[in-house]
Amino acid sequence: MTTLTNTFDHWIRTDFKAINTRLEAQYATLEDRAAVIGVGQADKDLLVAEGNSIIRQLLDEGNTDGGFEQAFDLLGNVGLYMAACRRHEITNPERQKKSPLVDASALALHIAASIGVTPRFATAHLCTHNRAVNGLYRSFTSLPEEKIFIDYNTKGIVAYQRAADALLKILPLGISHPATYDLLVVCRDALQAVAASNAELYTLLDPQKFFYNVRPYYKPYRVGSQIYRGANAGDFAGINIIDLLLGLCEAKHPSYSRLLVEKFLFMLPADQQSLQNCMRMKSLMNRFLEQIEQASEPWYQKNLGMFLEACAQHGVTASQHHDQLVKTYIVAPTKTMNQKHMGQITASGPPLAALVQSLANLRDQRLAAPRDDIPTRYVDVLALKHTLETAQ
Repeated sequence: MTTLTNTFDHWIRTDFKAINTRLEAQYATLEDRAAVIGVGQADKDLLVAEGNSIIRQLLDEGNTDGGFEQAFDLLGNVGLYMAACRRHEITNPERQKKSPLVDASALALHIAASIGVTPRFATAHLCTHNRAVNGLYRSFTSLPEEKIFIDYNTKGIVAYQRAADALLKILPLGISHPATYDLLVVCRDALQAVAASNAELYTLLDPQKFFYNVRPYYKPYRVGSQIYRGANAGDFAGINIIDLLLGLCEAKHPSYSRLLVEKFLFMLPADQQSLQNCMRMKSLMNRFLEQIEQASEPWYQKNLGMFLEACAQHGVTASQHHDQLVKTYIVAPTKTMNQKHMGQITASGPPLAALVQSLANLRDQRLAAPRDDIPTRYVDVLALKHTLETAQ
């Protein structure tokens, strides 16, 4: 890392975080906690000036070719700065046709184009690629609610990645291989770990403090003239690899393929490649269905039983996410907030009702629930379960 890059990283981990934390303390005293324009203006001016001073020097320095990791890390720091400016209403894509953060936009676009990702901070910057220094990783604030959110998001993502890796290892072995059962156990257990992490998060995280003091940092913002949606906890390949390889979701369906296309640049390039490969692979569910005439064979019964357990556990985590986390931490707080703020409530851009409905559809696909308005694998899962019942 260059001296300037180190200087900027140190600022993000210290003064930047302190400024944001002071501002959040002021916002917490407001009657309308979302009405932050004009509050703490001295700190907002300091945030802009200090950040832009270093960014301007980094832009002049140019691409030092330090490799992907260093470029991605720097992009994350620039993105955190731009996201904080958006959170504090220093920038707002509805008021401005171009970002007033000209130097930050130029640097973000330069880095993003060179490494093949979106030119803003993404989930990976705060979770899977967030280097800890003396036990502390990057964050916007020192608020305990933000730490809880990042900690448990990271735990969940890492567990999803374990499940996805196990499924990928099955493909060259085939569904009848003895090791396939063991890999399906790894997948199921990893998904159980996701569920346990979700349950802890649900217990520990205060909905109101998350909604008003953490979530606003994940809003869409402009880079140059283009609006980029906010970072999403699902912006990693693992969860979609599980969808596709289990067969609960299928890339051939337009609604699901649109979801994948929309999130590609928010993922690491290696994740993008892995997910693209999975879109061309035959799912385990389809492989079991193709060999259903072997249903009486011991290998089929054993491996299918564990496959169905993995599918069921994936549905459990999907239900948790929608029925507990989304409803508690996104939907419920909007019922008491000033309705004038509703237009900019979602990190992904669409109106809240549309977002919630799309998430409910995705939940039901992962559950293989009976639906006649969207495609699910309900009938296929029933057919596979029937082969287990008849064998007994």
